[in-house]
Amino acid sequence: MPVVINTNISAEIAANNLAKSNMELQKSLNKLSSGSKIVNPSDDAGGLAVAMKLTATSDREGALQENISDATSYLQTQDGALQVAGSILDRISQLKTLYADPTKNTSDQANYNDEFAQLQAELTSLTNESFNSVSLFGTSSISVDVTDDLSSSAAVGVQAQNLSDTTVGLGALTASSVSGSLTNLNLSDITAAIQNIATMRANNGAEQSRLTFASSMLTTSQTNLQSAISRIADVDVANETTNLAKWNVLVQAGTSMLTQANQSAQTALKLITNG
Repeated sequence: MPVVINTNISAEIAANNLAKSNMELQKSLNKLSSGSKIVNPSDDAGGLAVAMKLTATSDREGALQENISDATSYLQTQDGALQVAGSILDRISQLKTLYADPTKNTSDQANYNDEFAQLQAELTSLTNESFNSVSLFGTSSISVDVTDDLSSSAAVGVQAQNLSDTTVGLGALTASSVSGSLTNLNLSDITAAIQNIATMRANNGAEQSRLTFASSMLTTSQTNLQSAISRIADVDVANETTNLAKWNVLVQAGTSMLTQANQSAQTALKLITNG
């Protein structure tokens, strides 16, 4: 190998190796300090794209969990109102029975009618109850999305519960024809209303149960998505620490060898001096 002055091939090669080792060392440091395997898009362009999509899906499922929690709270509030309605109906059935007692005088019956009138008013007020300005009772059903694609076919339907309908609710008990008077109120209307309230509560419970299972499915899906994202984007600390040690040694070795290569030009100088 010729001894030259203008071009120090050994130093060039050592410098290139040192630059490469230093670049890899910096990458390893960045990964360990951030905890992410993909610090720059160039680290894994395809993996970055997949991780972004999976993260967006996971975030949507988190939002769906909040929606389901709100819908569950809506149903729980509705059931609370139905419980009150059931208790009122129970009391009205007692009043009707007591009112029919032949030993009660007119004053006694008037007292029962007074209480009945108050209970009628409370039943009427229940029909106007709402949750976050959304009516608890009416003729319109609501739909709760439970999948991240917002598919209507998979949505959970919350049935309309209409307390004012005379066929399914309390309309017969709050109608003007029986206003404040137990005389014109039929016991069959009371028992029918109690049955309707029981059915409404059963439907409410079924809807809450389905939302609970839908929430469990979302939790499982979100956990699996997070696991997949972690495999793509999170750095393996044990493996990367090994790489860090490797590149750290190579940087130190490269620095030392570059120093040695730069000194090789002194050989040519000695030849000239000695000559």
